[in-house]
Amino acid sequence: MDEDGPSTIAATVETNDWWAALDDPIGLCRRAIAATLAHATPRAWHAAEVSLLLGDDAAIRRLNATWRGRDRPTNVLSFPAQDLTPGALSAEPPAGAFLGDLAIALETTRREAESEGKPLSDHLAHLVVHGTLHLLGHDHQTAAQAATMEGLERQILADLGVGDPYADAEEPAGEALEARS
Repeated sequence: MDEDGPSTIAATVETNDWWAALDDPIGLCRRAIAATLAHATPRAWHAAEVSLLLGDDAAIRRLNATWRGRDRPTNVLSFPAQDLTPGALSAEPPAGAFLGDLAIALETTRREAESEGKPLSDHLAHLVVHGTLHLLGHDHQTAAQAATMEGLERQILADLGVGDPYADAEEPAGEALEARS
């Protein structure tokens, strides 16, 4: 693994507005994915492949409608390629392990960051960490799952120099993020 991220990240920036909003959105996402893999997987998984789409609300709305039956934009979508169980990853991943796809909507991400008084870069890092944890089999359907996932997010984001995204939250992470989906 190189210092900036997993060995393979297939990134598509569907709208140039990402480049206007952030200096290096791909590099930021690459670092967030790498930090998540480093924290949440055995070392052999650190080079797993992730596909990333940085799109706009319209593109993410189409994906959300097609794959989740929800005809509205959302901040991040995760499409796992494998049925993984957190904490039970094999020591050796299958050759060319592909974790799955992440898709993130700029306008929704920007709106949430502004309403929460957070830098766009910090909120994007949080969404990438959150989405990558979903690719690794984590979920927040129960209070216990939400607490585990929130704890991992806090630790990983701290490693990236990003403040606790839940410091001022009045509801558990799972409820807050799911409300946006």
